[in-house]
Amino acid sequence: MATLACELHHSDARFDWTGFYRVTAPGLLKIGPYQGGHGCLTIPFERGVCGAAARSGEVQLVDDVEAFPGHIACASSTRSELVLPVRNSAGELLGVLDIDSNQPAAFTRADADLLGGLLEKVFAQC
Repeated sequence: MATLACELHHSDARFDWTGFYRVTAPGLLKIGPYQGGHGCLTIPFERGVCGAAARSGEVQLVDDVEAFPGHIACASSTRSELVLPVRNSAGELLGVLDIDSNQPAAFTRADADLLGGLLEKVFAQC
């Protein structure tokens, strides 16, 4: 996870914060490897963009975080966010990949599809 977070973060100027939140207890995400400023330490499944991705199992592509109900402002500079569920080969939720940008509407469905494919390949071994 650490290497992937680092490589992704430095691969694209849109990425202001890139990292993983891991499932550490039922309904709870805890910060894992990341690049960027300090992130939130824990996020319950019922709050924020990361929580929505973990709870629903669906990619969250948010053009304007201020308009997202229950958004958690871990960094005041964040304007848009892309969060993808991370699953192992058995389909169990390991956590989420969270990418924040200081640009509004920074991410596309193509970004989500590309990153989703990468996560499937990397975490299929787990």
